[in-house]
Amino acid sequence: MSRERIVITGTGTICGAGKSAAEVVDAALAGRSAIAPITSFDTTGWPRVHAAEVTDYNPNQLAGDRKLLKLIRRSDVFGLYAANRAIEEARFAPFRATLDESANIAFAEETACYVGSGGGAFNVNYDYFPLMAEAHGDMHAFGHELATVVNPMWLLRTLPNNVLCHVGIRHNLKGPNGCITHHTTSGMLALIESGEAIRDGEALRAVAAGHEAPIEPQTLLYYHRCGLIAQRELRPFDARHDGSVLGEGAGAVVLETLASARERDARVIGEYLGGGDASEGEGLLALRPDGDGPARAIEAALADAGLAPRDVAMIVAHANGTPQSDASEAAALRRVFGASMPPVTGFKWVTGHPLAASGMLDITLALEAARRRVVPGIANFERADAGCEGVNVARDTRAIEGDVTLVVCRGFGGTNTAVLLRAAA
Repeated sequence: MSRERIVITGTGTICGAGKSAAEVVDAALAGRSAIAPITSFDTTGWPRVHAAEVTDYNPNQLAGDRKLLKLIRRSDVFGLYAANRAIEEARFAPFRATLDESANIAFAEETACYVGSGGGAFNVNYDYFPLMAEAHGDMHAFGHELATVVNPMWLLRTLPNNVLCHVGIRHNLKGPNGCITHHTTSGMLALIESGEAIRDGEALRAVAAGHEAPIEPQTLLYYHRCGLIAQRELRPFDARHDGSVLGEGAGAVVLETLASARERDARVIGEYLGGGDASEGEGLLALRPDGDGPARAIEAALADAGLAPRDVAMIVAHANGTPQSDASEAAALRRVFGASMPPVTGFKWVTGHPLAASGMLDITLALEAARRRVVPGIANFERADAGCEGVNVARDTRAIEGDVTLVVCRGFGGTNTAVLLRAAA
C-alpha cells in the first residue's frame, strides 16, 4: 500500500563531543572521544571516574531563557537546546510569520511533539540531604525547616515531561503529544511515535526528542556495581571491551509529510522510512545471547519500511561496550544480515552512553554521516571479541554504497528499537 513519505527537515544535537551533529561526526572521523575524567563532582577514591560530559555547560545560553532555569534540570536544558535547534533548522518561525491567525492556529494543532526522557536522576533528591543531616532523624525539625531550605519549585523541576511542555509552550505546538520514559529506548520510541502520528493522520509534522543527564554519583555507583561501567574506554565489539561509559546530551528531529515540507519550501535533509520495537522480557539486566530481541526489532523496522536486509547500506549499532550487549547485538546482526552485512559503526565510544538520549542522538549522527556518504570508523577498535565475530566493523572510515541507514537502540528490561532512515542526496 502506498504511503505518503515522511521527511526530516531539522535536527538538533548536543553531547560531550559537540553541539551539532556535524561537530560530533567530525570528532568521530578524527578519532577523538569526549570520554575523560569527571569534573562535575569529586571522584577521589571512586572505582570509576570517567564519563563524557558537556564541559562548557552554559544553561543560560543553551536553554535560551534564564527565568526558566528555576523550573528545569540539566537534562531538560539539553532537551530544550536540541529541540529548539531542530525547529530552527526546520524554519517553522519564518513560515508561520507569513500565515494569518486562522492558518497559524491550524499549524499549531497540526504539529505534534513527542519526547523521551529518563524519568529523573538520583541527584534530584540531593536538595534534601543537608537538612536531613542537620535534623538527626527528628522529623519535626526536618519538616519545620523544609520550606526554607528546599526550592519550592522542586517538584516542578523533577517532572520528566518538562521538555515536552516547554517546547510546546515556546513554539506554540498544540497537536498530539506524549512523554515516554522507557529507559534507553525512550528517545527512539518518541521518534517512532511521531512517525505513527503522521502516518495515522493525527498530525502533519512532529518534533521528536530524547534527552538525559545521568552523570551523577549514585547512577555511576549503581551501574558500576551492576558490572556495567568500563575502567576507562568504551570499546564496542572489541576483545578488550569491559563495559560502557556514561554520557549526557540530547538529540531531536523534525518530521513532516513531504507535502507539508513542500508547502513550506523546507529543505529536506532526510527521510524516516520505518521503525520497530521488540522486548525480550528476560529481566532487568538479562539479555538473550541469541539476540532475538534486537533481531525482531530490526525485522519489524524493515517490514514497516517495506525493505529487505540487502537494502541497508550502513548500520549504526547500539554498540554500548558491555560484553553481553555487544555479543547479543552481534548475534542479531548476523541473524538478519548474515555474510552480506553492510558496514557497521557506533558512536558511543565518542559520546559515551547518554541512556534515554542515546537513540535520538545516534539518529542525528547517523543522518549526518549518511549525508557525507561515510561510515565513521571506531578508532579504538583492534580485534573483534569472540562473541562479536562476523560484525562488519572497522577502525577506519569507509564509504557508503547505498542510501539506507539502520539505527539500533537497546535498554534495560530487554527493550529493543530500530529505525531506518534515508539521507537526502
